[in-house]
Amino acid sequence: MDREFDLIVIGAGIAGASVAAELAATRRVLLLEREPQPGYHTTGRSAALYTVAYGPPVIRALSRASGGFFRDPRSPFVSHPLLSDRGAVFIARDDQVAAMQAFGDALGDAVSPLSRDEMRRRIPLLRPDHCAAGLFDASAADIDVAALHQHYLKSFRAAGGQIRTGAEVLALAQGGAGWQVETGSGVFFAATVVNAAGAWADEIAQRAGLAPRGLVPKRRTAMIIAAPEGTATERWPMVIDVDEQFYLKPEAGKFLISPADETPSPPCDAQPEEIDVAICVDRIERAFDMRVHRIESKWAGLRSFLPDGNPLAGYDPAAPGFFWLAGQGGYGIQTAPALARAAAALINDVSLPDDIARAGVTPALLSGGLQEVAA
Repeated sequence: MDREFDLIVIGAGIAGASVAAELAATRRVLLLEREPQPGYHTTGRSAALYTVAYGPPVIRALSRASGGFFRDPRSPFVSHPLLSDRGAVFIARDDQVAAMQAFGDALGDAVSPLSRDEMRRRIPLLRPDHCAAGLFDASAADIDVAALHQHYLKSFRAAGGQIRTGAEVLALAQGGAGWQVETGSGVFFAATVVNAAGAWADEIAQRAGLAPRGLVPKRRTAMIIAAPEGTATERWPMVIDVDEQFYLKPEAGKFLISPADETPSPPCDAQPEEIDVAICVDRIERAFDMRVHRIESKWAGLRSFLPDGNPLAGYDPAAPGFFWLAGQGGYGIQTAPALARAAAALINDVSLPDDIARAGVTPALLSGGLQEVAA
C-alpha cells in the first residue's frame, strides 16, 4: 500500500472528489473518506438544482462559470445530460410582496416577473393567496447528482488517484516536508492536505492543531409525497417561497418537498425530525390545493456555512500546506465544476482559469474567511 503522496484530500463528497480529480492529472493524490462509500452524507442526499439566479454573488459567479461543464462535460464517464430543464418559480403572498420586490431587484435580469394568471397556469394547484407576486428563473435545471459525483470519482481513478474508504482521519501532524495523516486504516504522508471534510472541516482543522473557522452545519429536511391523482407534474417548475419557508419540486411523478429548514447541528449522520416534517406538510397544504396523506420517504442532510456565507478555498495562514475547501452551504453541487478548478489552481499556485475569473471570481473572494481570521 502506498503511503506517500503529493496531496491528501480529506472527504470524498462532491467537493473532495471534484478537486481530487482536477489535481490527479498532474499530481499523486490520495482521497480519504471516513464512510464506507463516497458521498454518504450531504452529496448523496442532495436534490440539487442548477441556477445562476440564487445565492450570494460569489456563488452566482461560480455557478455561471460551471455552466459550460454542465451543458457539455466532454467526459468519457458521462453517458447522458447532467442537466434537465426545470425552471423555478418564486412565489409570494400579499404580505411578502415587498420581499419579492427586493429579491427581484437583487437578481436583476436573471429572473423575470410572472402574472397571477401565468403562475396559476404553470402551477395549477397553487392557492390564490400564494400568487400575489411571482418571479421565474429560466436557468434552473435538475442536476443528476449521482452522475456528476461518479464522473469525478471515475476521472480521479483513471488519472491514477487512490481512494481509501473507511479511513477516518484521527490526527494530523506537520513536520519535515509536509503532513502526516493518521487514519483508522494507516498513516499517510503528503506535502499538502486539502480539508474538504464538509460538516467535519472544523474538526479536521482542530485535529491538525489549527483554529476552527466558525463552520456551522445546518440540517435540511426533505421528503417525497404523492402528487394528487390526475396531476401531471412533468412540466411543473420547482416552486420556492420567496422567504424560503418551503419548496416543492417534481420528482419522478411525485413531489419532493422541504420546509427549507436550517437548524444548526453538530456534524453527524443527520436524520429528519418529526416537527420539521409536520411544519413542512402544513406549509405545503397552505400553499397548494392538496392534502398530504402519507410521507413516502424522508431524509435529512447537513449544509455547512461559514460566518460570511461564502465558500472558503485557500491555504491556512498558520499552517503551510493546509488548504481549506469548505463552507459551500447548499450550493456545493451546482458550483463544483468551477470551484474545483479554482481550488486546484490555488493549490498549484497558478492563476485562476480565465473563464472563472471573467465570471467575477477572485482568490480574495474565495479566501476571505481566512484573511478575516488572520487579521
